[in-house]
Amino acid sequence: MARKVFFSFHFERDIWRVGQVRNSWLTKPDRNSAGFWDKAKYEEVKKKGVNAIKKWIDDSIYGTSVTVVLIGKETSTREWVKYEIQKSYREGNGILGIHIHNIRNVLGQTDTKGSTTFGKIANDKYFFELFPTYDWVNDNGYINIGKWVEEAAKKAGR
Repeated sequence: MARKVFFSFHFERDIWRVGQVRNSWLTKPDRNSAGFWDKAKYEEVKKKGVNAIKKWIDDSIYGTSVTVVLIGKETSTREWVKYEIQKSYREGNGILGIHIHNIRNVLGQTDTKGSTTFGKIANDKYFFELFPTYDWVNDNGYINIGKWVEEAAKKAGR
């Protein structure tokens, strides 16, 4: 079943790696085999300010069943990523994390693995205590992302 997915990530630092994950379905013969549809349009909103970003996040999460946090070296320090995780949690989305540090950037370089702390999400628990986390390269994300998304949705009752 295709799911509507919200992707949360550190835009400025990780967009090259994120693009590879978000667009992975383009190389598959059947879009539904990837298991998700991406709603993210952050690029268009960032320039409009704080209120526009909050509204975009809220509107983008609405109608999705899963939030995928794409974790790079500095993702856990990003204010908007934390906001997106907490909003997704309050909305009842399935949530999962995918480490993207092993994906090569435009220069062919990998990066340092990012933290999965993100501050306390709920009931004094951290992200890594509440949600599964995978590695895009080591856990074969290209093949498995649809399965991961479906599992997160079902765990959340979606």
